[in-house]
Amino acid sequence: MSQFQVVPDGGGLPTAGGEVEPEAFEKAPAEKAIVGRSPRQLAWIRFRRDKAGVVSGCVVLFFVLIAVFAPLIAKLYGKDPYTHYGNKDPNLLNDYGFPMKPNGGMDGEYWFGVDPTLGRDVFTQLLYGIRTSLLIAVIVVLLVTAIGTVLGILAGYLGGKTDFIVSRAIDVLLAIPSQLFFIAFTPVAIALMVDDSARTETPVVVQFMGVIVVLTIFGWCRIARVLRGQVLSLREREFVEAAKVSGASSRRIVFRELLPNLWAPILIVATVDVPTYVVTESALSFLGVGVQEPTPDWGRMIRKGFDQLSTNPSYIMFPAIAMLLFVLAFNLLGDAVRDALDPKSDR
Repeated sequence: MSQFQVVPDGGGLPTAGGEVEPEAFEKAPAEKAIVGRSPRQLAWIRFRRDKAGVVSGCVVLFFVLIAVFAPLIAKLYGKDPYTHYGNKDPNLLNDYGFPMKPNGGMDGEYWFGVDPTLGRDVFTQLLYGIRTSLLIAVIVVLLVTAIGTVLGILAGYLGGKTDFIVSRAIDVLLAIPSQLFFIAFTPVAIALMVDDSARTETPVVVQFMGVIVVLTIFGWCRIARVLRGQVLSLREREFVEAAKVSGASSRRIVFRELLPNLWAPILIVATVDVPTYVVTESALSFLGVGVQEPTPDWGRMIRKGFDQLSTNPSYIMFPAIAMLLFVLAFNLLGDAVRDALDPKSDR
């Protein structure tokens, strides 16, 4: 009988008795456990790998924090966007209303200088200007997303007359040149909300409401059309048919079966819409039909900077650069969110 024993792979040396010492075995490498991840976790992993998306997200977060904490920053800075410092300090503006110091009056006290004719602080106007544009844009996006989601799902799921009415309304509104109607209807909407005989100036809240109403009326069409197309393809899928066969109500099918599969396009469209409405609101103020004085607004600052371009070119620089950075960062963030939620979209 042979005194030799077969030594397992990676094992040790046999002893004199032909036995193998247990400690001589090399432990096999442990297999990596398979970890299940939800679609949300997978989207977050894809987003973190997108360096442009992460950087743009940080820039957007920076602007949002500035908008939220603008009063605190202005208090620590010691200035506000409403005071006419040019009337208090005769060394700020000359007889023609232009800043006496170079570069628009920039110094250690007024970091970004003062605006012409009124002598208000430019830095605090920038802080409060993003509050104006971002607040209106976020409210409009929430409203158009809610309205467009409801109408788009109803049109796609119910079909028939509902689909016909919603689709024709979308076609009519999309055929209208929205920018011209924004300019025409915004003053009308604001005027309908106030009594001309009982006021001296339009309240700021009414100005905000007028802009929000007009932008919402013309803004829900795009997301409604996108969701209608998505629902038309989803309602013929097997899981929806199975829910119908099981006796599920239409409400349950919409909220439990359809809506969870629509969050990706909803988030993508909403993310892209925010910078769009920031630019639209600023454009209305630039044209003089949006938010009026003395509420700080980037669009109106840019308009005033154009008027003073030959004498004070630095005044237009700050709001223009701020808007460029904000819109560019938000658009890049929207692209990153789209790629993270729908990785096949770029193929």
